[in-house]
Amino acid sequence: MAIASAAIAQTVADNQLPDTGLNIPSNLQIFGKFDPNVRKPTAIVNDAVITGTDVDHRVALIIAANNVKPTDEERERLRRQVLSGLIDETLQIQEAKAAEVTITKEEIDRGFSGVARSFNKPVPELKIYLRAIGSSERSLRRQIEAELAWSRYLRRKVEPFINVGDTEVEGILKRLQANQGSEEFHVKEIYLTATAEREQQVVSEARALMGTIQRGEKPFEQVALERSEATTRAVGGDLGWVRAGQLPETLAQAAVEMKVNQLAGPVPVPGGYSILYLVDTRKVGTADSRDAVLNLRQISMAFKTGITQAEATEKVAAFAKMTQGIKGCGDVAQAAAAFGAEVVDNDAVRVRDLPPQLQDLMLALQIGESTPPFGSPTDGVRALVLCGRDDPKSAALPSMEQVRSQMEQRGVNLRADHKLRDLRRDAVVEYR
Repeated sequence: MAIASAAIAQTVADNQLPDTGLNIPSNLQIFGKFDPNVRKPTAIVNDAVITGTDVDHRVALIIAANNVKPTDEERERLRRQVLSGLIDETLQIQEAKAAEVTITKEEIDRGFSGVARSFNKPVPELKIYLRAIGSSERSLRRQIEAELAWSRYLRRKVEPFINVGDTEVEGILKRLQANQGSEEFHVKEIYLTATAEREQQVVSEARALMGTIQRGEKPFEQVALERSEATTRAVGGDLGWVRAGQLPETLAQAAVEMKVNQLAGPVPVPGGYSILYLVDTRKVGTADSRDAVLNLRQISMAFKTGITQAEATEKVAAFAKMTQGIKGCGDVAQAAAAFGAEVVDNDAVRVRDLPPQLQDLMLALQIGESTPPFGSPTDGVRALVLCGRDDPKSAALPSMEQVRSQMEQRGVNLRADHKLRDLRRDAVVEYR
């Protein structure tokens, strides 16, 4: 057949096909070519128009908020993701209106003011900033409206029908009690599928991605969003809090051996390779020493412009000698003044909020002791003196009402996902 001879065919072995329920033939052929450029970034969703400008404005906002410089390929991928997100927003607003959910201008104004505060800008300056980065006030207001409308729709149409019984709550509490003291890991994952033929290529790609993250060129979450092939890509690869037994054996071993804020990989897992990032660790139902609140005095000294390596080394040595001679926090101001250094106080610093390199060091310090000097050629040198520490109280298991609230929220989220899938399936979307 002529159509078959012009087809681009791809064969998949029977034993590699998962059961999807879609009755897909094992020896399939794709007839013709798919050109993603045929569909322009403009769509009509149930008669509501999403323009190319809408997409451009949202893309610009995402790029600015994440402080990234995407390549042309990454930008095009982001445009497709943004268009998909705008379609979802449109469906959410339409469904909320159909349920007589109304979001007033005043509510959107309050939301807009909240975003301005998060950007540390007054509202007029935020409007100017949005235009400067190629976005718009209208784009941000649309996003705020969608979030408010969908949240109110769920409270009205979903939450009243989520009921969690005492038996379910008690079951969760019993499992928490059984796991009390066990270690949990907050991890994020980038998963790449690999066939036998592509194994070395995927390993090389994974190492290149790790280098991109370690050099600070892109945050882990962005790389996960762009490259991960797991369902968690939409949330930056976040697996949440898990125990070792909930992970594949190789990932569990990596998590146990890792330190907080460390990358591991490429880790072989069923079907491919993973890059793992350890965000934090904790023990279920027990106090964590890194939740201790510290009373600190920071001593800092800037380097003069153009300082040589030899001069900087000499300055650091003198600074270290000065900090070693400090006799408690009451001596800090006098010692710093004699050295020409500045002193800044902070009475509410949690250990876990400090850089990983300082956390173990601060936990080992006695009251009145100073850390060794740290810093950089551009930021100068500094040290922290420990004036006090409030250790965390013993952690208690959550109450029945806390567990019930968490389970109800999980139920709402699940039904919200199902509802959005139904809306997507029933929507009439015309691409232009």
